[in-house]
Formats: sequence, structure tokens, C-alpha cells
Amino acid sequence: MHFDDRLATVLQLPNSSAALARIQYRQLVDILGRLPGNARSWAVAAGFAQLAQLDRTIPAADRARLVSQPLQPLTNPRLLAHLAETEPAVATAAVRCAQLTEEAWLALVPALPVRARGILRHRSDLGVRVDALLEQLGVQDRALPPAEALELDALLESPAAEAPPVTAPPAPAMIRPIPRMPAAAPPPVQAPAPRPAPASPATRPGAPAGATPTGATPTGATPAGTTPAPFAEFEQAAASLGTPPPPTNTEAGIGAIVRRIEEFRKAREAQVNGVHHAANDAGYDAPRLPLGDTAAGLPRIPAAIDFATDSEGRVSWADGVHAPSLIGMDLTAADAAVKASAGIASSLRHRVPLRGAQIEISGAPAVQGTWQVDAVPRFEPASGRFTGYCGRLRRPAALAAVGAAMQGHGEADRLRQILHELRTPANAIQVAAEIIQQQLYGPAPHEYRALAAAIAGDCAHILAGFEELDRLVRLETGALNIEAGECDLAPVLTETVNRLKAWTQPRRSGFALQPPADGAALMLPLDRAETERLLWRLLAALAGSTAPDEMLPLAWSGQDGRITLSVGLPAALAALNESGLPENAPGERGHALSTGMFGLGFTLRLAAAEASAAGGGLQREGGTIRLWLPGLTAASAGHSQGLNNLMF
Repeated sequence: MHFDDRLATVLQLPNSSAALARIQYRQLVDILGRLPGNARSWAVAAGFAQLAQLDRTIPAADRARLVSQPLQPLTNPRLLAHLAETEPAVATAAVRCAQLTEEAWLALVPALPVRARGILRHRSDLGVRVDALLEQLGVQDRALPPAEALELDALLESPAAEAPPVTAPPAPAMIRPIPRMPAAAPPPVQAPAPRPAPASPATRPGAPAGATPTGATPTGATPAGTTPAPFAEFEQAAASLGTPPPPTNTEAGIGAIVRRIEEFRKAREAQVNGVHHAANDAGYDAPRLPLGDTAAGLPRIPAAIDFATDSEGRVSWADGVHAPSLIGMDLTAADAAVKASAGIASSLRHRVPLRGAQIEISGAPAVQGTWQVDAVPRFEPASGRFTGYCGRLRRPAALAAVGAAMQGHGEADRLRQILHELRTPANAIQVAAEIIQQQLYGPAPHEYRALAAAIAGDCAHILAGFEELDRLVRLETGALNIEAGECDLAPVLTETVNRLKAWTQPRRSGFALQPPADGAALMLPLDRAETERLLWRLLAALAGSTAPDEMLPLAWSGQDGRITLSVGLPAALAALNESGLPENAPGERGHALSTGMFGLGFTLRLAAAEASAAGGGLQREGGTIRLWLPGLTAASAGHSQGLNNLMF
């Protein structure tokens, strides 16, 4: 920086309102606190004069808060001396956050007020010389000496016969609290005796000092084997120290939600990877969101299990608590326990990777059923000898099982409440990032602005994912209906195809259109925006999975009041599973053509929910995805002529 005019710029800022005055005070403390103590100029003098003026207008509590903010440098002894002369709250905040050299402290401490020197007793990083100077200045004790303390052990272990007679109420003594009473060292007694009766209110804390405890003998000795009545309350208090009361949760609102979500995430990471516990399982002790839901006692179902085999295809290792049910299982066997598809045995013989192979397991309830196998062969690095496979078993219908568990409106309402609580901090982060990126509160470095822009973009992506998840929940529970209207499928399909050209044309991939021969208009009873959203979701998901030079057939027709759209599946998706809608591929990292925050499987599931809400459906038939929607009587027959010769 060749010319530093920050202080002059801050002095020129208006301070007509309370908010502007606080901003100017914060900036003056920031700039002056970085200057050396011997800095002298008209701007520095004007800055200290302006601080003195702001001291009379800004409350002390606000000034103390501004001084003690994080990352607040205070290395200027002159500024510290100025702040130490103000109210105690401001002086305390300034002394606590000041970072001076030892020489600066030695020169400043004698000039500080006595009150400010007393605050230094909280600092343990001042150095030996500064501590010696404080002792010389009369702040060695820095506080009143504590009263003579009585040890509770001595009270409990003293013989009862040696207790002096009580002739007058003794002066109150300070009982030093003991962190924990040893469980194996009770007071010595000669014979077991019943616990004395509860003390009267006069012996309880808060009773008048002159009250005589019930059961105390003023002039006689206490019977052997019993605790003196005046110390019964002390014994009970000491016993209670070993078992502190459970902590109470006083947090509420968004803070509690965010905290418990973080605890839930950490607890999940500690569990076995791939094991999905039912959210309402009574035996599952992971932290739960404070939404007032009750346990339903659903079983624990693993969604994925990692495994490894030997060279013969027998499982030699499995991850998680269900490993005993899988170890020893032969993937190539065709017996009652394992029913594998023919492709698995062939792949094992040829040492090729397994992608989307189906296997049927019979056994424990947690692992029985249909699984999808994805695995790769392993070889020894030195000799190249085949040692087996390592991979993962996945439930092919995991999304469908989750959808069936969410059919109840209560579960949907709870999920939507969680989404609402998550949107609030995401919106706050996005707003703060946009403030920094747009420099609304002052100039910011370009590096910070670039980071803020990236954070704002990530927050927008997260919020868009929340909207999609909320839309899916409402569609599947019937809480949301597709907006009705009228639109022609042909122009909507034309616009969607043209929008996808920017991504598919450079890769020489896309769709090979096969329009109907009659070219009749295909009218839908849907709003145009809803139709555009549905077609984009489906076609973009498929186009993003195509390989270079891969063309997908796209045909549509209308018959018997139904409009059907047929799209070929990309080869990469067709190989994942043999039936049902394609799911996320293992290790999917997203495509250059983004289809959503939660991946391909979620996007197609949302498209199927939208089609079902519109009175149609979306399903897979072999290597083709078919979308059908209800049709209307055609109002025009020439709207789809523009697609007859469109190929890309």
C-alpha cells in the first residue's frame, strides 16, 4: 500500500444514526489499534478525538462488545490507555484482548488506573517482569484473602466425643467444596446405625443463623456410630457430589436443531458403514431431532455391505455387523442359499469387473433378498496372481423402500419441518456471502469476494436441492397437485431439445427424434411450466449419461386419450440394473450437465412422481423409458410440423 488513507476515510463517514456511530467506532478501534504507540499525525489526533466524542454517545455495553470482538487487534499502548480510562466494562474488554510486548507493558502499567491494574490479575501471559512490577505496585494479592476454610473430611472423621459443647451459634464458616467423595473411604463407625431423621428446616441451607438444628444436643455428646446432626446435611451434600445431576438442555429453536443434526451425523459416522437404521427404532440410540415424534420399532435394514472374496469366489471378508451372515458364501454357487445370475460365474472365470449383477440371498432377515453386486478383481502387485474380488452389495430397491416408509403424512410433515429448519441457516449463509461479494458494508479483498461468490453459489445449489426434496415429498403424499392447463407437447419438446443442443452437439450425442407420421397436435391438460419442468428433468438426466457419439431414439404418439413418450436408455444406465428405473452408479460424481443435487436416481424418481400426479406414469420397459400422460382433444393439427426433420 503506497498511500494509507483509511483513517481519513473513516473520519469522513457520517455518524448521524446510532448504527453509523457504532460502525465508525468499530473501524476507529480497528485502525488505531494496529498503529504503533508513537504514531503522530493530524489524522491520529483526530481519530482519538472522535473516539472521545463517541464515548459520550454510545453506551458502555455496546462499546465493550465492539472492543472484544474476535480478530480485534489491540497492539497500540496509547489506545489501551485511552480505553482503560473509560467505564469498567470497556476497560475490562480492552485489557483482556490487548497484545502488547513486555517492554510496552512495563512502560504502560504504572500509568494505568488502579482499577485497570486489578483487571490484569486475569492475565497469565504478561511475563515475569510485568508480574514483578504489579507486585511492587501493590496488586500482589489482587483480591481479598479467602476466609479460613474447614475441610469436610476433618469434620466427618473427627470423633463425636471431642465435639465441644455448643453454647452459642458459631460464626458462619466457609465449607470448601470437595470435587468427589471417595467411595471406598466412608467415615469410621463402630457399628451400623440407622440414618438420623431428616433435618428440620432450621438445619437446611438458608435457615436463620441462630436456629438450633433438631436432634442436636447442646451440652451432651453425640452417640457413637452416628453422624453429628449439624453435619448431616453436609454428609448428604458430599454424597450427592459423586453423582451430579444430568445436564439439562436449555437450547431451543434453530440452534438446537443444528446442534442435534451435527450429533446425528457424528453418530452415524461411528456406526457401521452402509447400515441404515430406521429413524424410529426403539433400540437405536443415536441422537434424534427434537420434533416430538415417537418410536415405531422398525427393524434395521442394511442398504449396502462391502465385501471381499478369495480366488474361488467365496466371501472371505464383509463389513459391518452382518459379516457372519455373509462370510463363506459362494457367489458362483447355485444352491438354496445363493441364487446368482449366469453373468456372475462367467465374469469370475474371466476375471472381469461386475456391474449391476443380480444375486438372491437366503439367510438372516437382515441380508436375505435381492442384491445388486458391483465388484472389481484384485491381483497381487508382484506376481500378478488373481486373489479375488472386492466390491459392494446394494439393495436395488433402496429408494422404493424409503418411499414406502414415507407414505404416512406424519413422516412427510416431519421431513418438511427438517427442511424448513435447514433452509434458515442456508439462507443466512447465502445472504452473508452476497453482502461480502457485493461489498454492501464496505470494500472487501478480491479473494474474499471470490470465496463469497462460490459460497453463495453452493448455498443456492443446496436450496434448490431442498426444494426438489420438498416437492417429491408433497407429490408422493398427495399434498401437491400438478397445476392444470393446456399445452401442446410438440413446441415444449422442441424448446427442450434446443436447450440440450449446447451440451450434446459438441459430443455428437443426443436424441434421434421419431415424430408421429400424421403430425397431429398432442394436447396435454397440464400447465406449460409443469410440462417444461417434467421434460427437462427426464431428458437432461438421460442426455447427461450418454457417451460420445451415442444417439438415443425419441418417439412420441397419441392414442385413445393417452400421449406416450418413449426414450432409449443410455448404455451406461442400461448396464446398472436389469429392471426398474436406473439408479445412481457407484462412485457417481455428477455430470457436466447437472440434473439435480441428489443424483440421477432421485431425479428420475421425482419425474415419476410428477407424471403420476399428472395422471400418467413413468416406467422402464427393457432398454426404453416410457412416459405417458393423459391427452386432450387436439385444437390444432399443425403445431408439431417443426419436429419432422429435426435430428441431433
